[in-house]
Amino acid sequence: MARVFITGSTDGLGLAAAQSLLSDGHHVVLHARSAQRAADLGKLREQVDGVVIGDLASAQDVHGIADQVNAIGHIDAVIHNAGLYAVPERGATPDGHPTLLAVNTLAPYMLTALIERPARIIYLSSSLHRGGEGSLEDIDWTARAWDSSRAYAESKLHMVALAFAIAGRRPNVLSNAVDPGWVRTRMGGAGAPVDQDTGQRTQSWLAVSDDSIALFSGGYWHKLQRQQPAAEVTDTRFQERLVAKLADLTGVEMSSADLLRPRPTSRRPRPLSSFPASAARSSRGYDRFGSLTLRTRVS
Repeated sequence: MARVFITGSTDGLGLAAAQSLLSDGHHVVLHARSAQRAADLGKLREQVDGVVIGDLASAQDVHGIADQVNAIGHIDAVIHNAGLYAVPERGATPDGHPTLLAVNTLAPYMLTALIERPARIIYLSSSLHRGGEGSLEDIDWTARAWDSSRAYAESKLHMVALAFAIAGRRPNVLSNAVDPGWVRTRMGGAGAPVDQDTGQRTQSWLAVSDDSIALFSGGYWHKLQRQQPAAEVTDTRFQERLVAKLADLTGVEMSSADLLRPRPTSRRPRPLSSFPASAARSSRGYDRFGSLTLRTRVS
């Protein structure tokens, strides 16, 4: 059974994913923004491997979250679930960044760099990411008038591009992005067409499944199927610029082992012995979605 860490998991899709994974016998580490939010979990705290506490809008707290997760022990998968949507003003975090950017983009990047390497990483995005292209010129919203919808779209494009970048940087990690759809949560509202169980299904499946189709890296998924992402996502130059921007804004660098390699025109299959026993046995190439393909068999 896998151990999965889920950000923003005291309610909504994060909690739904946690409950689904627990019901299937997996181990879960929850995340709460505050001690009160953690206390509100009640008896669920007794069923999980831990609850880490920290505000994703604070860089100091994000470092603390990573330290708490690493202290619990090895994490098999991370689901970057937490996010903000309608934020009427730019605001300013303790580090001077827009609150939405800090929670939706900077925190997932930092946790990716700081948490001891899991075998699988899933970043929650949205179909609205296709409206976020061209975001890097003023990623911190210091020159533009604040536009909450545009900022959200840009942050969700960042998540898909980061998923693809990590897929290229970490050959032994399955890194993917998921559009859960418009879900009936506090963020999505009561009128949303997708129930929470359906909304959590793809990310939970990618986190733990040994189905051959799930043993894949560098994909953008919706309803258990890969979709075509925005064009910038598959541009390795954009990926490089994004990672450099995030490193500059956060002061957190990816390790030297994560140096981004240019996309190969062809790649020889890697020896099966180079994969950990729990990972997919695979060779990789690029498909029509611009994604890394894994031709898999389960160990």
